[in-house]
Amino acid sequence: MVIAKDRRRRVVVTVSALLVVGLAAGTVYRVLAPAEVVTVARAERPPAATPEIGPIGRFSTAPLLVDGRLRVYATTRQVWADVPLDDRQRNTPYWSYRRWPAELSGVVTGGTTVVGHWSDGQLVALDAESGRVAWRADAPVPQEGYTGRRTGAATVWYPAGLHTAAAGGRTVVVTVGDQQAQGTDLTTGQRLWRVDLESGCRTDIGTTNAGRLATLDRCADSPVVEFRDVTTGTVTERWNPPGAGARLTVAAIGCATARSGCGGLHIAETTDSEADPTGGRGWLVGTGAPVAAAGLDRAGTVLAGETGVVVADDGTVTGRAARTGDEVWRRADLGPGTRVVAAQPGRVHLLTDKKDLVTLDPATGVERSRFRLTVGRDGIGWTPGLGYAADGYLAVERLRTPVDVGADDQRYYGMAEPVVLAAT
Repeated sequence: MVIAKDRRRRVVVTVSALLVVGLAAGTVYRVLAPAEVVTVARAERPPAATPEIGPIGRFSTAPLLVDGRLRVYATTRQVWADVPLDDRQRNTPYWSYRRWPAELSGVVTGGTTVVGHWSDGQLVALDAESGRVAWRADAPVPQEGYTGRRTGAATVWYPAGLHTAAAGGRTVVVTVGDQQAQGTDLTTGQRLWRVDLESGCRTDIGTTNAGRLATLDRCADSPVVEFRDVTTGTVTERWNPPGAGARLTVAAIGCATARSGCGGLHIAETTDSEADPTGGRGWLVGTGAPVAAAGLDRAGTVLAGETGVVVADDGTVTGRAARTGDEVWRRADLGPGTRVVAAQPGRVHLLTDKKDLVTLDPATGVERSRFRLTVGRDGIGWTPGLGYAADGYLAVERLRTPVDVGADDQRYYGMAEPVVLAAT
């Protein structure tokens, strides 16, 4: 009898242990298994915003404006939107999309479509009006996952290896990884092309206003800028910049969000520590080889339309014809410490040392608006970080002075809600 009871006890203990293990395994699977959570919009489509000129509000995360109606945000594993666009604070999500365990590498938009590029290579397109998934597609795996820090600004304003381009009557999402590049139709999610790239010797530059992807190819003895048609993936131009050396750097200028639709390039040689702050050469890009643009030669010049805008150390702002370098207008009233924080069609935004946001017409230098870029009692003791401009709005990060890029986010940002949004 004792032996039988011991056997039954051992069986019960074993079964109980197996049950506990099974339940634990199920819990672990539910927590760690790949998952997707979609929370769609339940309210009516919001009207287009018509805010008064001036600061709108401050935010803990960087907004990406879509369709003049929504603000889209991003964190490590989530993309979401809120409304209305001109509200002074961030609101309860209008819709939300979350994936696990992949990280969000970048976000781009076109019309009413929001596309996220994830660390597993997936492109997931969302309908901005409803938050529903419009399509999914495989794409090259990005070189990095989430790099947006606390605000997500780099992820939604300057995503690495993710661009859009208009060509052939369609909008193309271009993804560039370490070993592949791909073009995907924004509307349908159809893959248009995919090409292999030599690993470790190519740098993504951006897309151009002529519908081409530009990359810097260091695989050969001499650096080459390669242009590729975004609808076919075909290389249409391989350009050797005059005098290019091993330390060549190429920066896209005159771009929309996500270094897309860029109008020019600035090319310089680096020294042991940094790029020459005044040297280099500017070039306009189009359907053929780049064309020399004297008005873009100085480092830090912003291309806005057909004008290169640059600020001197004393705060003098000059607009020059991009192609010839001829001076078109000059402003000497903004003072030392003034800098360009962003540009968009018909507007170039400058921030003075006193944190006045001055918006000029880049073609004429005529002032469009001016106001103090402060909200509440935040003051002016901060340094501008990443900036973003679209549809007449401007958003900018506010960093703690002096800026310490290597610091944690609490030290790096100037305040708990470091992003300020304004209508210009």
